[in-house]
Amino acid sequence: MTVQKPTPQTPAEPSGVDLARVALRAAKEAARARGDAAQQKKQARRGGLRSGARADGRDPMALGSAINRLITERGWETPAAVGGVMGRWPEIVGEDVAKHCEPERYDEDERVLVVRCDSTAWATNLRLLAPTLVARLNQDLGHGAVKMIKVNGPGGPARRYGPLRAPGSRGPGDTYG
Repeated sequence: MTVQKPTPQTPAEPSGVDLARVALRAAKEAARARGDAAQQKKQARRGGLRSGARADGRDPMALGSAINRLITERGWETPAAVGGVMGRWPEIVGEDVAKHCEPERYDEDERVLVVRCDSTAWATNLRLLAPTLVARLNQDLGHGAVKMIKVNGPGGPARRYGPLRAPGSRGPGDTYG
């Protein structure tokens, strides 16, 4: 019995049938590419691309997911969360404090929440509670979202401009210097 050594087989050159298949596949891909380009031009002339029966990126999306996507793309996570806090203010600080103090605005750059109180007594009370509130807000929003709470007391009455006012006068405070 003789053992034959396996001879390395070289890959055969594609025969006529194989060459025809490769050429047919290339022709189909080229035709498909030309057809897709022509179809897009035709749709653009008709008023834009239209969505078909299958889902694609042009389909409408739910309002909530569209808003969440917009918030994420623009980097508005912290301001949106703080806006939610302003809506839940009574739950966070309690009903008694919420009756007399309300958040006015949030400065994103300095991370300061501005709160207006209806009396100086409540403003003083809220200044004493501010460190606790900052800790509670940061626990709710994420560390470092609020660094400080600025408490404003009640605003004075609006200055009225009447017929007996001197031009350029700032009212009664004008005489004090």
